[in-house]
Amino acid sequence: MAEEQRRANLRAESRSDANYFFWAARLAAFGTGVLPVRLNILVSIGAFDLLSLYGRPLGPLYPLAMYGAAATWLLAVLALGFAGRSGHRWAFLAGMILYGADMIALIVMFSLWAFGVHAFFVFKWFQGQKGLKELNEPGVSTF
Repeated sequence: MAEEQRRANLRAESRSDANYFFWAARLAAFGTGVLPVRLNILVSIGAFDLLSLYGRPLGPLYPLAMYGAAATWLLAVLALGFAGRSGHRWAFLAGMILYGADMIALIVMFSLWAFGVHAFFVFKWFQGQKGLKELNEPGVSTF
């Protein structure tokens, strides 16, 4: 009975942690300019900051490249969210790698607030994958 409750709690916590993918997608939509309102003070994606800095030579393809990259980022994060809610540990690990790499770009661009937001998401996704790892491991008897 206690083991079933522990497993149910781990499953619920990992689903809750997977919901942070959807929060990350919402904030990325505000930070990338996909939505009419742009909030890139607290919310920023380092890869887009680098693309906006070094992508100007693309000329007329620049806006298309920016919106295409933003749409790809949003779809990837949403897909990871659905996979994470379905109990796939790899989704949490992929999110941690994606946002970890983007944190490097944020440091290069000196976006410290956005770095903190990214760190929060990486922490929550670490908790989610840890919960799924414990859920999938056989129970330990404490007799």
